[in-house]
Amino acid sequence: MTLVFSGNDYKYEAEAIAKLFYPATSFGFLYEKTDAEGDFCCIRRRKCRNISYLYAFVRIGERSKRLSSRIENSAADYDWKCEQELCRLLFLCLRELTGLSPKWGTLTGIRPVKRINRMLSEGKTRDEIYSELGGKFLVSKEKLDLAWQTAEVQKPYFDKIDENKFSLYVSIPFCPTRCSYCSFVSHSMNSAVKLIPQYIDRVCEEIALTAEIAADIGLKLDTVYFGGGTPTSLTAEQLTRLMETVNKSFDLSAVREYNVEAGRADTITEEKLIAIRENAVAPSGRTRICINPQTLNNDVLRAIGRRHTAEDVIDCYRLARRLGFDYINTDLIAGLPTDTCESFFATVDGIAELSPENVTVHTLSLKRSAGLYREERGVLDSPVGRMVSYAAEKFGENGYRPYYLYRQKNTVENLENVGYAKKGYESLYNIYIMEEIQTILAVGAAASTKIVHGGRPDRIFNYKFPYEYISRFDEIKRRKRSIYGFFGR
Repeated sequence: MTLVFSGNDYKYEAEAIAKLFYPATSFGFLYEKTDAEGDFCCIRRRKCRNISYLYAFVRIGERSKRLSSRIENSAADYDWKCEQELCRLLFLCLRELTGLSPKWGTLTGIRPVKRINRMLSEGKTRDEIYSELGGKFLVSKEKLDLAWQTAEVQKPYFDKIDENKFSLYVSIPFCPTRCSYCSFVSHSMNSAVKLIPQYIDRVCEEIALTAEIAADIGLKLDTVYFGGGTPTSLTAEQLTRLMETVNKSFDLSAVREYNVEAGRADTITEEKLIAIRENAVAPSGRTRICINPQTLNNDVLRAIGRRHTAEDVIDCYRLARRLGFDYINTDLIAGLPTDTCESFFATVDGIAELSPENVTVHTLSLKRSAGLYREERGVLDSPVGRMVSYAAEKFGENGYRPYYLYRQKNTVENLENVGYAKKGYESLYNIYIMEEIQTILAVGAAASTKIVHGGRPDRIFNYKFPYEYISRFDEIKRRKRSIYGFFGR
């Protein structure tokens, strides 16, 4: 498929629209030349004295579709409006020719709920929001309802936000093996085991530096999140050291939530859960752990490269309950290779029966760095829409509400990832990170600090790979100290 641009250079958004219909396709690009061979999409802007004429033309096989529109050159936000209208025309052409109707319309950003929250802050009503997003951006009522419900659940947390508080993220980018769908920066234990002791030394040092900076600025710690990778790839002693460093470095008296991704069942032991229970200190809140099966079908687990069984997941879950954990999240993925609707429905039913406080339902995303993207096992044929809808209905019937939502590029059927929670068990950190309403100070390899202070969020990135993080740690410390500048220090 070739994308052709004439009188414009809206490559990023046009490619995003085309990928809604052809998610695993590589595109060619032409500029000005409009006589492309084979299948192509063309968007053209012809600017005259007072009016700009906009055209979208798509040819697929023997069929073609052409649509046009116009915009006054004096229009406010002229260039943005041209881009949005050309993408809308392109979407409509592709929808007619392919018979597909992506439910999020032309919204390609990862945070659709943030858009609704912003519109609410501008004083717009529910009807006005539905009219604008459904009409101008072609979002389906099903997805509008989902985003609206999520925004409603989030509202009390927005009302209580304190800009003098922050969350801490600790990155543990190691896993026992790499799952076939994964594109995160993570390393198997076989290849990374020699790096881990030095890595932990450096992370502990960065934690102490971050605590010093936060205290100087006057920020108080609100939530803690240990993520990865799979933090429980570490030993109980290594986890304890990291968590003790957090506990000694920061004032935890106001911490409302302490999260640890226990992750895969083949890394979870009683010793590690006890280490988490004893060190995850949240005096004014809760300790939340994640036990993530992705599926309860053993054949699917084997297909994605997991070394544990569904029975192992359930055993770990019950062990965590016996040890006193009363705030557990489980992650599921819709659209995994070899999975079927019936199999996924059984997974959802099984998780609902376990009754965790949170469930996050992800839609498979075909990232270029993931094994599935390269292997092309036919995952695009998976009826993921039915899976996602069943999960929403089942968890809704069992008292769960959507509380955070995000989207990724190349997601099967252009769907979304949704966190569901029982009332009062919404993860504060997940809301804050996704809606970008609280500063996140992050430590470790591939960690991204996000400063929310006086306008648009600013980011400070750590090096992605553990060996870079270790070898260039002086630069990491220099970057970390740049936080002072964002707060006028």
